[in-house]
Amino acid sequence: MVKSVKILNKRARYDYEIIEKFTAGIVLAGTEIKSIRLGKANITESFCEFSGTELFAINTYIEEYTFGNQFNHKARSERKLLLNKKELKSLARSVQAKGLTIIPLKLFTNEKGMAKLEIGLCRGKKTYDKRESLKEQDTKRDLARIKKEF
Repeated sequence: MVKSVKILNKRARYDYEIIEKFTAGIVLAGTEIKSIRLGKANITESFCEFSGTELFAINTYIEEYTFGNQFNHKARSERKLLLNKKELKSLARSVQAKGLTIIPLKLFTNEKGMAKLEIGLCRGKKTYDKRESLKEQDTKRDLARIKKEF
């Protein structure tokens, strides 16, 4: 039985309005998947970009595997994402036409132990939108406290 790993990009929900979500596979080396299973990865500063017809996750940090040898991977490198052709075409169209961005939201392992990346088609928030989301969080937190007291 494989322990599931969930690495979230909390900053993405604050900075971006998520329009659509996709789940993509990632092409990884052996030491990269071992580091992810140990939970030593970070996707807060990463984004996705097209190179031709392929989609790559850029600036994704996966710490070097401590027990790796000279064939260990680089901590920050481009990693290819695996999606269907239809999904790739629709993402490419929306990024070019509407000016949207593709941001990694969650890095996780499934039941089989394979690493997956949940990506979102996003639009950047304005500062007043960010303030509104902060107000909503504060009111939810206050309501939860009040409910807990009673």
